[in-house]
Order: sequence, then C-alpha cells, then structure tokens
Amino acid sequence: MDKPVIASEETQVAPVVVPGVAEKAAVGPVYLVLGGISFSHFLNDTMQSLIPSVYPILKENYALDFAQIGMITLAFQVTASLLQPVVGYVTDKKAQPFSLAIGMGSTFVGLLLLSVAHVYGMILVSAGLVGLGSAVFHPESSRIARMASGGRYGYAQAVFQVGGNFGSAMGPMLAALIVVPFGQPSIAWFSVIAATAILILWRIGRWYKPLIAPRVSKAVARQPNAPSPRRTALAIAILIVLVFSKFIYMASLTSYYTFFLIHKFGVSTQTSQIFLFMFLAATAVGTYFGGPIGDRIGRRYVIWFSILGVLPFTLLLPFANLFWTAILSIVIGFVISSAMPAIIVFAQELMPHRFGMISGMFFGFAFGAGGLGAALLGEVADAKGIEFVYQACAFLPAIGLLAMFLPKMPKIRHG
Repeated sequence: MDKPVIASEETQVAPVVVPGVAEKAAVGPVYLVLGGISFSHFLNDTMQSLIPSVYPILKENYALDFAQIGMITLAFQVTASLLQPVVGYVTDKKAQPFSLAIGMGSTFVGLLLLSVAHVYGMILVSAGLVGLGSAVFHPESSRIARMASGGRYGYAQAVFQVGGNFGSAMGPMLAALIVVPFGQPSIAWFSVIAATAILILWRIGRWYKPLIAPRVSKAVARQPNAPSPRRTALAIAILIVLVFSKFIYMASLTSYYTFFLIHKFGVSTQTSQIFLFMFLAATAVGTYFGGPIGDRIGRRYVIWFSILGVLPFTLLLPFANLFWTAILSIVIGFVISSAMPAIIVFAQELMPHRFGMISGMFFGFAFGAGGLGAALLGEVADAKGIEFVYQACAFLPAIGLLAMFLPKMPKIRHG
C-alpha cells in the first residue's frame, strides 16, 4: 500500500531530510542504518526484558506478592509510556540525533542500580530509570528507521521492531543462564550491553545529523479520498484500543507466564524461562513478517488477522497440557505480534506530519497498557489465582472486531 497524502496541518517548524539526500535515500533502504538501529533495539530490549525475567528471584529474595511484582512493571512501563509521546513531539519540532545515545545512559545507570538494590523502593527507581531510557529510544529510532526505509515503510518498521522482539526473547534466556545461577548482582554485567548500544547509537546519530535541516513546512492539500479529520481521529482511537487489547494480553504472558507454568505444571524457574523465550522468539518472527505483508496486501488486513485471528488459540491455552501450552504460546506469539508494524505505519500514514509523536504515542501506550495490565492482573492473580487470569484474558483479542471500522487508505503513485 502506497503512502497517502493527509489533511493539511498548521504551519510548523519540523526536521526534514536535506534536499538531495532524500532522493538518494528513496532509491532503496539504507541497510547498514536499518541493521544498526535494529541491533540497537535488540540490545535495548534485551536489557529491558531482564526486569520481568528476574521477577521470580526478586519475589523470593524480598518476599514480594503479585501486586508488588505488578507495580515493578508499572514503574518501568508507565515511565516509558508517559514520556514517549512527549519525546516524540519535541523531536518532531527539533530532531535530537544524539538523544538516543544519551537516553541509553539512563538504562546503563538503571541496570547498575538494580544489581545492588536491596529495598523495594530502590527496585522501583531502577525500573523507572530503565523505562526512561526506553522513552527516549523508541520515538526517534522509529523515525530513523522510516528515514532509512527507501519507501518500504512496513519492511523498515518490521526490521526495526524485530530487533526489539529478539531482544525481549533473549533477556529471559540470559537471565536463566546468568542471573539465576549467579544472583542479582550479576545484572551489573549487562551494563556492558548498554555501553555497546551507546557507541552504536552515537554513530547512527552522526549519520542522522546531516540529514536534518529546519524549515517551515508548507500546508499539504488533502486527497479527495483520504480520511476526513474526524475519521482520522476515530481511526487513531481504534488503533489505540487494539494496542490496548494486544498488550494487556501480552502483559499476562510476559509478566506471569513463568508463574503460570510453575504453578500449573510444577516446572523449574529455568524451564519456565526457556518457555518464555520460545514465546518471545515467536513474537519476533511474527513481527518481521507482519511489516512486509502489510506493504503488499494492506495493513488493515494484517491488523484484522493478527488480533482477532489469535482468539481461538488464547481460548484454548488455559486448558492445555504442558506440551500444547508450549505450542499454543508459540502460535499466539507469532500471530498477535504481526500487528504492531502495521499499526505503527498505518497511524503514521494517517498523521504524516507527526511521525515522532505517533511513534512515541503508540510505543508509549503499548508500554503503559502493559504496565497497567500487569498491575491489574497482579491484583487479580492474588485474589483469584493465576489460572483465572489466563481464562479471563483469553477473551481480549475479541476486541479485534473493531478493525472493521478502520478506513481504507488511498493509494498514491510514487514519484
């Protein structure tokens, strides 16, 4: 699906690609930059996923209940959620090419603090600092991925996001291999990953900086078949609700899947983290395929299939044995994750003058929904039991029916 031209916006100052460089970028994706930003996303989310991966250790060491575990997730994800749209809005006005490297420093400090935290309050502060690093990273790095896409926006967004998904999958595996046997202080070793990410992002910032030139943007005439401003607002609201349903369900798996497996099947902590790795790896694969497929057949179809299509599998999961739990979680991870690249690009095409804010809002809302969901589900798990959580959350993908109200985007010829 080609780029739409959307309704005009008031005159504003915005970062744009320098004339001449844009034409070269349009020839095709800048694979080195896409690879670098995706690998940085991998490193970033590897570190972030350590937080839920060490929940069993923190729960045992400090006698935490499920509600306190949910609050740790809330401290991390709401920090990222509240700040990401703000960061995106600011960088829409004035791009900050080296903010990525600076923001990664917050993650660096958060990991070091978490490795030595011995009171619950310090654990919350550590999680918040890692969330702050995420808030800075996602909006601007998503913009860079689009700039390096060469017009293949779904593909570029998928490459960018799949790095994060693989990082999220790698975190539990590294936790099982390193943090579980060596304890909480070993979290400090992962600060080396943060230092590596800082160096890569600084180099990407140097590539990005010459492409930015401030200018006064001109009003863009709206295509006759483009969605009206009211329809655009409705579509954004629907996409937000779909992200809400997706990430509340994802929170039930990423935050409590290990506890569910330990409680229902009596597996060890390390075995449960390997199962979590398989689920998260499947989400990475699904993310990669979701973007290019959306470029080819249309993003509405991908969104519809991804969120609503996963419903039969989520309904079966609470009643499956251990083997089928593993199989179903892999299928659920693959299918439900394919929506995110399509959702982000669809929203960017609805509001092309607000790339950073849209990216920050949707990534931020995803984190916030996951954080609120984790806190709420923790309360429910304490009151009703962990198995009840999965039985209740199984119906969340039915919200995908709202995708039928998304507008059809106009197809515009390039060049």
